Amino acid sequence: MTTQTDPTRRSILTAGAAAVALGSFAATRGTAQSANAPAGNSTAPQGRRMLGALEVSAIGLGVQNHSRTFQTTIPNRSEMHNIIGTAFDEGITFFDTAEVYGPHESERILGEASSAFRDQIQIATKFGFNVDLETGAWAPGLISRPSHIKQAVEGSLQRLGTDRIDLLYQHRVDPEVPIEDVAGAVKGLMDEGKVLHWGLSEMGPNTLRRAHAALPVSAVQNEYSMLWRGPEDGLLALCAELGIGFVPFSPLGYGFLTGAIDMGTSFAPGDFRAGTSRMDTENRQANLALVDLVKSWADRKNAAPSQIALAWLLAQGPSIVPIPGTTQMPHMLENAGAAAINFTPDELAELNGQVAAIDVQGARMPAMVEAWSDVEAPPRA
Repeated sequence: MTTQTDPTRRSILTAGAAAVALGSFAATRGTAQSANAPAGNSTAPQGRRMLGALEVSAIGLGVQNHSRTFQTTIPNRSEMHNIIGTAFDEGITFFDTAEVYGPHESERILGEASSAFRDQIQIATKFGFNVDLETGAWAPGLISRPSHIKQAVEGSLQRLGTDRIDLLYQHRVDPEVPIEDVAGAVKGLMDEGKVLHWGLSEMGPNTLRRAHAALPVSAVQNEYSMLWRGPEDGLLALCAELGIGFVPFSPLGYGFLTGAIDMGTSFAPGDFRAGTSRMDTENRQANLALVDLVKSWADRKNAAPSQIALAWLLAQGPSIVPIPGTTQMPHMLENAGAAAINFTPDELAELNGQVAAIDVQGARMPAMVEAWSDVEAPPRA
């Protein structure tokens, strides 16, 4: 049986700090971005960041699990609407979903919840997994054929209740389709005004260079957290070189960095985390050193552990925009408050050194899932 999540287990940011962070978000909330915004603009108002030419809130909200949780239960739909609406009220304007989440239901929930403020937010969604366009049935394999991309986007637009997608990602690289063909299909959608910016997720570095040369890429979305620092091995530098923003998914290590998982935690059947060897008993024991470190800094900075983990990511670069996901209101508010946590240069150097000194044990994903990462698209004939 899975350990139940306690809505109050993660302490809420002090009222004063929350007001600073969320007030700065709200004061600078943007409207829908144009694909014609000048490229290479790396400056943004306080509380906001640039993904290429797309301005977003410094912290986003991932709504992947708003149709189901790690515990395989179905969240209350009206409460998910409430969380999304409250996130917007508090200044979060960057919302992340995908056709495969649900499948389809995450996009529907986000569309329902955001209809009243659609023009004031930035929506990111993704294509690329083999999801039936009508039924949402998920079959093996990846599909990024140009004709399929256009159909997938039409479905996403309908479910989201919108006429354009602010940021469209290729969810995983299709090993059968040249990335130039993918870029061409997205360019056609941009010309129609249905897509404003595009990005890639978990692609190989050469594919990213080729994609950017074919059609400027605004953002890369990959896993990145204190628990998984793989992007530091060249990808972050490549994004900085090309002027591409970086969006970390699972920035809290699937909840691990919040302290919600300990040696007594068990996982429900089907819970993704149970299939990652870093959660195996012996590896988890070693990896809890990261949780202890985060908790010590939380005490030091009068913050919550999740806020330290997110603030650390924000401090790694000016175009990094984490998208923590949650189905609980207190956690969303707490995550949003991470933007108020700052490190002095000396503090950041100290924390970076401490994080680097911990050797995380185990793989981040099951082997069959990790096989979709760092894939290089085939050359164009």
